[in-house]
Amino acid sequence: MKKYSKRISNLRSLITKNSYFLDEAVLLLKNLGIAKFIESVEAHISLNIDPKYANQQLRTSLVLPNGTGKSIRIAVLTETDYVEEVLKAGATLAGSDNLIEEISSGKLNFDLLITTPQLMPKLAKLGRVLGPKGLMPSPKSGTVTQNLKEAINEFKKGKVEYRADKTGIVHLCFGKVSFSENELKENLLAVYNSLEKNKPSGVKGKYLKSFHICTTMSPSIAIDLSSFKK
Repeated sequence: MKKYSKRISNLRSLITKNSYFLDEAVLLLKNLGIAKFIESVEAHISLNIDPKYANQQLRTSLVLPNGTGKSIRIAVLTETDYVEEVLKAGATLAGSDNLIEEISSGKLNFDLLITTPQLMPKLAKLGRVLGPKGLMPSPKSGTVTQNLKEAINEFKKGKVEYRADKTGIVHLCFGKVSFSENELKENLLAVYNSLEKNKPSGVKGKYLKSFHICTTMSPSIAIDLSSFKK
């Protein structure tokens, strides 16, 4: 039988139901965030999809109404003449061939990579470096665009990219435990609505299997899916 630390055992004892309605789950989530630092809050959603099939893959983005509470490091691959412009727009780092060289050498000092359609072919050879980290730009996620400044602004305001992993589970951060209950609820509703809006065409039967939330250091709480529709 698996043994838990005293801290985790105490937190687990607060979770007394198999699932909670949304309002109850958010309140409980805040009570579980007792670490000595401000914990992030995460959503883990299991979907009835098999991503090995093209029509059951999910990769997209959404703008969280209240952001994530985290600063994001944005890298931009652009033409040399526009490097200074995107840096002024808020990019953490930007470059052309020099940025590609850095990525090739394994220097991935960023959380998000944005580029234009014209420069995507240059990133093709870096698929093995960027792919496993989930950093390869994609039109669906809004990271391949002609309007680099607008994309930078949106991601800084709270736009997040998410995708289903090979087991059909979506993992994403939707805020901080310091957010108000209403802010967390609004962000969760935005996540749920985005999942429904971007439902893969190949899904058959029930789409969402389970929806769990947790803090960085806490056990997870299952949300009753019907409460999202109220």
